[in-house]
Amino acid sequence: GNGTFACQTTYSTCTAPGCVAAADVNGDGKLDIIVTNSGSNNVGVLLNKGNGTFATQRTYSTSSWPGSVVTADVNGDGKPDIILVNYNSNNAGILLNIGNGTFAAQKTYSTGTAPTSVAAADVNGDGKPDIIVASSTLNNVGVLLNTGNGTFFAQTTYSADTVPYCVIVADVNGDGKPDIIVVNNGSDNISVLLNYC
Repeated sequence: GNGTFACQTTYSTCTAPGCVAAADVNGDGKLDIIVTNSGSNNVGVLLNKGNGTFATQRTYSTSSWPGSVVTADVNGDGKPDIILVNYNSNNAGILLNIGNGTFAAQKTYSTGTAPTSVAAADVNGDGKPDIIVASSTLNNVGVLLNTGNGTFFAQTTYSADTVPYCVIVADVNGDGKPDIIVVNNGSDNISVLLNYC
């Protein structure tokens, strides 16, 4: 409570963990850990035991080299689903939460080449989270709109600068719509794409 921390406690993952997110995936009111294991081509879920400790991870298969990961309820059932990007497979993966902290097999959607970062936000105002992906070698950002049942339309792409590497969404102009902010690793700048929906 005063800005200091206890010594670390470590939990095993698989090979080359790449990114982490936290969400209550089993509905017990406690935040669980979701980790992409890039070198093992899977995503791990570590359930919170309730006292700040976590169970051994349960893994779910992904495509090749999963990286950035977020959670959002993509199918409207009140449970957070897993959204990630698979760098070597050029796709985004969705793992639907089927309850009790378990997930269905990954469903994939094509992205640009070498997706490095993913975000989720309702960009078209229909109340459903959409997917935003930065594709590093094509110098663009892809938006995959949610159909409403946990599946997504093919992406629409928007130009970024060189090697877009990390993407977030935020309402930067105060109009109530989420805008896209992307870091361009190869051109040493940031792109802001205002939402005009």
